[in-house]
Amino acid sequence: MEKKTKITAIIIVGGIFLGLLLIILVGAVISIFGDPQMMPGDKVALVEVYGTISSSQGIVDQLHRYRDDDSVKAIILRIDSPGGVVAPVQEIHRELTKLQKKTVVSMGSTAASGGYYIACAADWIFANPGTLTGSIGVIMQLPKLGELMKKLGVEQEVIKSGRYKDAGSMHRKLTSEERELFQETIDDVSQQFVDAILEGRQHKGLTGEQIQEIADGRLLSGRQALERKLVDELGDLTDAIEYAGELGGIRGKPRVIKMKRSRSILERLTGGVFGSKLDQIVPHQASLRYELVF
Repeated sequence: MEKKTKITAIIIVGGIFLGLLLIILVGAVISIFGDPQMMPGDKVALVEVYGTISSSQGIVDQLHRYRDDDSVKAIILRIDSPGGVVAPVQEIHRELTKLQKKTVVSMGSTAASGGYYIACAADWIFANPGTLTGSIGVIMQLPKLGELMKKLGVEQEVIKSGRYKDAGSMHRKLTSEERELFQETIDDVSQQFVDAILEGRQHKGLTGEQIQEIADGRLLSGRQALERKLVDELGDLTDAIEYAGELGGIRGKPRVIKMKRSRSILERLTGGVFGSKLDQIVPHQASLRYELVF
């Protein structure tokens, strides 16, 4: 009797173990074959550029991943951004110019300033008629708190190695010489923007003179941008996906893959709104920005 009980117990435990193993195997199969990223065959990759651009690392990592994936035949960038800090914008643009795969941009509600800087590196640009784009130029905002500090009784002593070392300090106004120096730097970085557009769009018939005419920070609708050869076609994300599939030589409806972006606790609590605005709220000392600013 005791022997039968042991055998029964072993059978029950063994059955439970085999059942759990089967569930794990079925889950793995579903995970692999239910996930477009794990399925074999040609596909297009979707990279999302959302909000104010203050870092390039996440976007660059995605581009490198898809660059090295032979099953990815084309890359779509969905841009919904007013731009951001100059250096990260330029880093993303540079990576796009080095890709050996076809790239298509789909502009959302906004793809202005740095958002357009990134877009101009693509092989084809789609915009909605009402997309806000353009805003070609660079801006530097220097907060001034000198008067407030005086009211609070706060003073600052500065010991510096050169006459311009504290140029842009929030504790005092710029001198005329300092303003001239900053303007020279702004003009140089603005010209870099114009050069990037010319490099990316001159084969579309856009000339340097035409770019200079609108490189004054003006905002354009998607339709106005099409008229000025800044974009190639009016269309939405679905149109961009279909065209990317064509460029990649994929027959039929292309399968789309994308990496899930992990959001911070702050972004989850605020629906992402505060997280995207935090970079604008915190003052930037001498921060050069390709950004649409209201």
